[in-house]
Amino acid sequence: MKFSGLLVLSAVALSAAAQDRDVSRGGRPTQNAFNPNIEDPGPWKEQREVEPPAFPKAEDLREIYVSATAANKFLIDASTLAVGTDGVVRYVLVVKTSGGATNVSFEGINCRDLRWKHYATGRSDGTWTISRAVRNDWRPIETKALNAHHAALSHDLFCPTGRAIKTADEGRNALRLGRHPEVN
Repeated sequence: MKFSGLLVLSAVALSAAAQDRDVSRGGRPTQNAFNPNIEDPGPWKEQREVEPPAFPKAEDLREIYVSATAANKFLIDASTLAVGTDGVVRYVLVVKTSGGATNVSFEGINCRDLRWKHYATGRSDGTWTISRAVRNDWRPIETKALNAHHAALSHDLFCPTGRAIKTADEGRNALRLGRHPEVN
């Protein structure tokens, strides 16, 4: 009898620990009988008024490491890095291709759902073209050989523990170091 009671207590403790680990990785907390302090924050609501920042300047660009096989150079404009009230990390990305082209985009990463969004494309005259699909176009972050920069940005810099960085300065520090200090 004591042995089966011990098994039940162990199972309860493991279940609670697993829920805590899920929350620490950015999972959605839910209220449960074992920890009444954990509550569901409700449905996520995206910050609607998102305007592109000033166009990037060369002195503000920080190169990020994507992979050993990446042919393009990926740079983040550190001055545009922001964490919205919705928890989305927004930034300007500059991609310099091996063929000499330069692509500029204003994007965001939702660490809670591991998704990214394209808000605007930079034009050669230093202005922005707003994306037509900006309202609902959240795409999953996938680790692929081609263009794995969103996975690198989320895992290594902006969502180190499955949660968004708290401040832009925290993100700028991660860019300066080349990796967030909390990344294993």
